[in-house]
Amino acid sequence: MAERNGGAFVGGMLIGGAVGAIAGLLLAPRSGKDTRKILKKSLEALPELAEDLSDSLQLHADQLSETARRNWDETLQRLQEAIAAGIEASQTEAQRLDTEEDELLPAQEIDPSQN
Repeated sequence: MAERNGGAFVGGMLIGGAVGAIAGLLLAPRSGKDTRKILKKSLEALPELAEDLSDSLQLHADQLSETARRNWDETLQRLQEAIAAGIEASQTEAQRLDTEEDELLPAQEIDPSQN
């Protein structure tokens, strides 16, 4: 979770910095020619800024994906262990019931023709 918040913070800082720089340029007491030059340089830097942001987001997405995969693998392992324990417990209980039933039934067999 901290990784996700860190990525959002970095992205917010980059976007906020770009917006702040543009606002500062537009409100600065410079001539139009100077302001246009500065804006042009800022716009030229935007693709690199966007690429850095994209790389950062991709890295965080990969980390989250890996974390999700590990969590899924661990959950699947616990589920398999629980199923195996359930099967073993049901077999043990079936054997116990069979033994108990054998002890309760008389040792002689009942002739079905006597009914």
